[in-house]
Amino acid sequence: METSLQAANTPASSSLISLSTSDLVVISLYFLLVLAIGLYLKRKIKASDDFFFAGKGVGSWVAGLSFVAANLGTLELLGWSASAYQYGMLAVHWYWIGAVPAMLFLGIVMIPFYYVSKAHSVPGYLMLRYGEGSRRLSAISFAVMTVLMSGINMYSMAVVMKVILGWDIHFSILVSTITVGVYVALGGLLSAIVNEVVQFVLIWAGTLAIPVFGLIETGGWSGMVARIAQRSPTQDYTHIWRNMGAAADNPMGVHWTGIVFGLGFIGAFGYWTTDFLVVQRVMAARDLRAARIATTIGAAFKMLLPAIVILPGLLGLAVLPMRLTGEAEALRTGGHSFNEVMPLMMARYLGPGFLGIGVTALIAGFMSGMAGNISAFATVWTYDIHKPVFNRLADDAQCLRVGRWCTVIGLAASIGAAYLVMQFASIMDYVQALFGFFIIPLFGTVILGMLWKRATPAGGFWGLLAGTLSSILLWLVVKLNPAALAILALSADAQPMAENLYRFIWSWLVCMIVTVIVSLATKPKPDSELQGLVYGLADMPTEAGIPFYRRSTFAAIVVAVFFLALNLIFW
Repeated sequence: METSLQAANTPASSSLISLSTSDLVVISLYFLLVLAIGLYLKRKIKASDDFFFAGKGVGSWVAGLSFVAANLGTLELLGWSASAYQYGMLAVHWYWIGAVPAMLFLGIVMIPFYYVSKAHSVPGYLMLRYGEGSRRLSAISFAVMTVLMSGINMYSMAVVMKVILGWDIHFSILVSTITVGVYVALGGLLSAIVNEVVQFVLIWAGTLAIPVFGLIETGGWSGMVARIAQRSPTQDYTHIWRNMGAAADNPMGVHWTGIVFGLGFIGAFGYWTTDFLVVQRVMAARDLRAARIATTIGAAFKMLLPAIVILPGLLGLAVLPMRLTGEAEALRTGGHSFNEVMPLMMARYLGPGFLGIGVTALIAGFMSGMAGNISAFATVWTYDIHKPVFNRLADDAQCLRVGRWCTVIGLAASIGAAYLVMQFASIMDYVQALFGFFIIPLFGTVILGMLWKRATPAGGFWGLLAGTLSSILLWLVVKLNPAALAILALSADAQPMAENLYRFIWSWLVCMIVTVIVSLATKPKPDSELQGLVYGLADMPTEAGIPFYRRSTFAAIVVAVFFLALNLIFW
């Protein structure tokens, strides 16, 4: 434990521990591996479908692991372990109620629509359902969001390098950017998917030792809970539902309505069913049945991720000798911030050799997040902005060239976004704000279009625009007048994450209400133009003739049962 204490007391401005030769070898081999994968898969990229959709030849397990790995970057590892330290077990909601039901819904309900409509992307579906105006608005907003998210991933990686290695932030951004750019530009989505599966395994290998050694040190789960209670007697950090009867009873300052409706329904369904970054992975599956099973596989693994993401943050509450603070206070005092809990725990438990695996896991997570954003940006820009706006006659070869150039442009813009993110205090609070701006209104527009044939092109466009602008406006109101938080989040005790959840609810309602009002006042499309785009007018495929235990719905039910059991166990 001598190394641990030395690491814990190291000033925030210097590295926590030195890498051994074996650590450097592991990291170097990883960089060589991802570049080799990109070079190898370049030979398989013959057409634009190969680059953007991996030729739709990916199996269920690969697509499923990539589906969840696209959401498991360094941003997730740093951000949600930080949120676990800040909010306790409530952070688990983003992995369980904030993910699993929506992922299963995607496979059972939404993916068949995307396949039947033959849309290349979510903006592509909006074009078919509502028209070009809605498609352009959603494509532009999504492109902006992916660049901002890529910048956050870059910033997350810089935090890791600063805390563990003491590397210069500009150098770490440059090296990682070049690596991601090369393998995505060469191999497209197929390269990103293969690397995401490799990275998923590496992340587990590099981080699993933290909860194992941490629970050994604290004497198991009950010992950890006792230590947390002793250190923080006024807050309940170790339950997920019983402390949500009132906002003042939990560290997040959120009522159960915010979790159930703001996160569990609006936020989760919006992200997992309409964010093209993750939907693109499932759509790369070889057929519809493989895609539906892939979402179930992804949901099953998603339930397990709190063991390596949330638990390190909880263990940090129990064992770290210092008290972590917000980013602004940490910079002012020279201490450590919430965002640094994961690298602090790695420095505490991982010795020579193992530290190299751990750092590689974080680098892998960064690569995964960056590759996902950049490949999604290239696809949406090429199919939903460049081709319909600038060159309607673009052939397949030109689309492929534009996609590769978009990779370079997206990476360059992401570097600028990384420096912008450095001006904000909290990683995950900022990320959730971005989702509120761009994803939540999109979900309202898509779900109304799928379920209500009376929704019109004008309704879809103005509803999406109103939802997006209302979310940004509500965010600005609270920033300019903090007293408005009590009205927006229904409690003056609400922390930034709770504020995000209630802003999800209000902006989604604005989108839905405006869409309905405008649709009722304008002329809808005839049924003949909505075939395959609206429930009741789509010839949906079935699983008739397949044994019940091999059906995607049966697998989804099994996962749902485990999901309910976990919520009851940690109630």
